Amino acid sequence: MPHAPDLIADLTAAAHAAADAARPETLRHFRTALDVANKEDGGFDPVTEGDRAAERAMREVLGRLRPDDAILGEEYGAQAGSSGLTWVLDPIDGTRAYLAGAPTWGVLVAVSDAGGPILGLIDQPHIGERFFGGPDGATLTGPGGQMPLHTRPSRPLQDAIVMTTFPEVGTAPEGQAFVRVAQKSKLVRYGLDCYAYGLLAMGQIDVVIEAGLQPYDIQGPMAVVKAAGGIVTDWTGGPAHRGGRVIAAANPAIHAEALALLKD
Repeated sequence: MPHAPDLIADLTAAAHAAADAARPETLRHFRTALDVANKEDGGFDPVTEGDRAAERAMREVLGRLRPDDAILGEEYGAQAGSSGLTWVLDPIDGTRAYLAGAPTWGVLVAVSDAGGPILGLIDQPHIGERFFGGPDGATLTGPGGQMPLHTRPSRPLQDAIVMTTFPEVGTAPEGQAFVRVAQKSKLVRYGLDCYAYGLLAMGQIDVVIEAGLQPYDIQGPMAVVKAAGGIVTDWTGGPAHRGGRVIAAANPAIHAEALALLKD
């Protein structure tokens, strides 16, 4: 059921306000001598004060503007609400890129109901680009002004550009499934985290495939891609907003071609 225009306007303003609050907190620590903590035993899942400070800033804004909504954030977990809406926050998606000084990380904000994200955004503070997607479509706002976003028209997978963050993708079987898609495509690129979804929404690439995602990793990008005309599902063609294995595609035709290889 569509949400009322007044609610969409209110949620849109709150999403932008949250991202605005996160920007200076991330930039304050970017390309500095960072103290890094590891959240994963036996692996490397980094977190910095930039991550924590950005999420605190977003939570403060949302608590003031939308006090009845729930919040789910990567660094500070779940906070209950009574409105039926949940803000899903990743203060720095791509902390490894952030540590390396590469400007391909982003602040992710989405607001969801039981069916998934209503609207969301990908914000890249260092570049000054913000990809936004909602019921009225998708836009990119940046140094060159604002422009509408539209995904690429249909083309065969053999002519497509495919992206993922990690070359190994996930488990060994997941990696093998990705290789089946990669071998059929024209070009494969790695390592851009959430920024790849912005490129997909912009019409620069055709497919993004990932595995092992959390809801806060995908809901903001998912809102942007879908608003730009793309399709985002899990690897069975089902809902993707809870994370896990995700494929985002520019159009239904190339989605179907890549999905068949993932499911093979």
